[in-house]
Amino acid sequence: MSRAFLALYWGYILVCEKGWLFMSEAESKKVPVGVSARHIHLSQEHVEVLFGAGAKLTEFKPLSQPGQFAANETVAVFGPKGSFPKVRILGPARKATQLEVSRTDAFSLGLNPPVRESGNIENTPGIRIVGPAGEVTVDHGVIVAARHIHFHTSDAERWGIGDKQLLKVRVGGERGVVFEQVVARVSDSFALDMHIDTDEGNAAGVNTGDFGEIVD
Repeated sequence: MSRAFLALYWGYILVCEKGWLFMSEAESKKVPVGVSARHIHLSQEHVEVLFGAGAKLTEFKPLSQPGQFAANETVAVFGPKGSFPKVRILGPARKATQLEVSRTDAFSLGLNPPVRESGNIENTPGIRIVGPAGEVTVDHGVIVAARHIHFHTSDAERWGIGDKQLLKVRVGGERGVVFEQVVARVSDSFALDMHIDTDEGNAAGVNTGDFGEIVD
């Protein structure tokens, strides 16, 4: 086997300590894409207001992130202009209630929420939420979620990406685009997945399960 061939081979494939094969740093940095429809996160206090004392969210199906799930339970939400009768709750319960909508959804509700990372809900619009056992009105908590990628720490380290770094991601197809301002979120508890909303997915012709490529 020639030295040139060996150099090409080892420049193309790296074998890690566990025996897995990874492409070299020249590889394309491909990430799976998930298109997120409108959904809501509830505090445990609000779960009980909406569904009754002692109520717990029950799992309908798991999500891409470990430990997170789409719940069987849904709620209705009411804005100044419109409403949505069945908004899926994502579990488990969180510290604060938060409704994530697309810009089109926001127009339908009559709201103008900012683009924010999940959890950053100060100075955002509120919403009225109605469940089978009661209702609650929050004075803040509605956002258009910033497009982002969840990275497990090992994936981020392998690609030299830091938490909160802003990335560019290219998606192909008939309506291929480059998404800019994609927030990197890095944690040992995350699994690799990019999240965009339905407006972004429809504009780019992207469906859940497609792949994007980090280009910057």
